[in-house]
Amino acid sequence: MASAAEQMAQNMSWSAFGKATELRQRILFALGLLIVYRLGTYIPVPGIDSNALRSFMDQAAAGIGGILNMFTGGAIGRMGLFALGIMPYISASIIVQLMTAMVPHFEQLKKEGEQGRRKINRYTRIGTVFLATLQAYGLSVGLEGSGLVTEPGLFFRVTCIITLVGGTMFLMWLGEQITSRGIGNGISLIIFVGIIAEVPAALARFFAQGRSGSVSPLAIIAVLLVIIATITFVVFMERALRKIHIQYPRRQVGMKVYDGGASNLPVKVNPAGVIPAIFASSLLLLPTTVSTFSGTQTSSIMSTVLAYFGPGQPLYLLFYTAMIAFFAYFYTFNVSFKPDEVADNLKNQNGFIPGIRPGKKTAEYLEYVVNRILVLGSAYLAAVCLLPEILRAQLAIPFYFGGTSVLIVVSVTMDTIQQVQSHLLAHQYEGLIEKSQLRGKRRSNKAPQRR
Repeated sequence: MASAAEQMAQNMSWSAFGKATELRQRILFALGLLIVYRLGTYIPVPGIDSNALRSFMDQAAAGIGGILNMFTGGAIGRMGLFALGIMPYISASIIVQLMTAMVPHFEQLKKEGEQGRRKINRYTRIGTVFLATLQAYGLSVGLEGSGLVTEPGLFFRVTCIITLVGGTMFLMWLGEQITSRGIGNGISLIIFVGIIAEVPAALARFFAQGRSGSVSPLAIIAVLLVIIATITFVVFMERALRKIHIQYPRRQVGMKVYDGGASNLPVKVNPAGVIPAIFASSLLLLPTTVSTFSGTQTSSIMSTVLAYFGPGQPLYLLFYTAMIAFFAYFYTFNVSFKPDEVADNLKNQNGFIPGIRPGKKTAEYLEYVVNRILVLGSAYLAAVCLLPEILRAQLAIPFYFGGTSVLIVVSVTMDTIQQVQSHLLAHQYEGLIEKSQLRGKRRSNKAPQRR
């Protein structure tokens, strides 16, 4: 027999969605901020030669420029207000989270609750400003060196730095507002919208290559089949769970005795979600953002690094795989699933795993299980991100059809849909509670009948 939550989920419809006013307001709020983000990608940085920039990005689109365009929603191709995208914030978050695991001061802040979290967020914002300033300065120098500026000089550099850093900070604020007052994860949704917005143009260019004969029709069909298979595989793996059996003993509360029960602790095969792929991609973009626009000023060392770490190169794939595996383990054990906290919560609720002692032994067992699961989870992430990348490098297809973009789009879509369903379930529960309270009031207002 289906549970009450499952019955309510089956009864959800458009009428239930129409009655959930708070959810509707959250969705409209998120959509409004995402529209603001898209408009900001079309506001150009002052002093840019648009024609020269367009021809330059057309040449760079096949390489690292395609990656930059994907993560900035096409803003860097137009050198818009959000040309740096959200990557400085993600890079700063990586650094701060690494420090919380290695530096005692940051580790102590992590244990201070809400106050410590605010301090960590402040350090993250300071790191974002610092990284964005460095990248904006390097980008302004690179633009001047490539001849993409109408009036090069100190005024252009200062203007470019202020504009790009301000755009990144505003984009970070938009993401935080979407997370707190909208629906879904704001940072992931910003990257998601940037990818989706550029997909139609990428499709048009891809099919144009087929008409011109540079890509065979068989290759086009094969790419579309690979994309469909990748989406199916991602959906299957993101919904895969490892259920750990939890037993609750019989307990007595006052004069009542409650029978013991059993439940399952679900552990996802990929507890970190799309975060490892985003983190790994952001690290790969750090040294290449400036070098893309440096033109002839690129040093011989940087040229050698870019030659070996370019998209599709063996060292690029190896480094990408290593970063995905590292961040899958790091993010899981430090953010999404902490064995010590889960074991303490089970102990406080008098729950235990059959055959395992509560407390430290339970934490060790959970860590052992999650470690084994993450071998499969990190391998799945690496396969999804890298196998389409190899095909993309061989067939010269747009980057928007690569594994990273497909993984981000599918994962963010599934996460947002789950949050929408959670809000709908909460709204239905609130409606049931209000009805029961109204019925109780009506019964209490009835006068007792005289005999």
